[in-house]
Amino acid sequence: MRILSRRALREFGESLVGHRDQKVVKAALDGWYYDVKKAEWKDPAALKKQYGSASILKDRRAVFNICGNKYRLVVKVNYVKGVVYIRFVGSHTAYDAIDAEEV
Repeated sequence: MRILSRRALREFGESLVGHRDQKVVKAALDGWYYDVKKAEWKDPAALKKQYGSASILKDRRAVFNICGNKYRLVVKVNYVKGVVYIRFVGSHTAYDAIDAEEV
């Protein structure tokens, strides 16, 4: 899969400077990035097979739990073109303040 944009992941990791979770979160996001980059999801079922804890939403969106659900990652997937668009990355509290189907 092609992922747009990794910059959002890096910026979120950098925003945690001085936070006790920074290294763990950065490692988890890097791991997610490299795993998804190698993936070949053709449909939501393939995504769910790889990430059983991911939530599949309408409009080709998915929510991933990062670091034991302390953080959330919302993406939009174009299965035909093989592209994953990062729509949101943040704490669970920040996630609760957004509409994952609209970001």
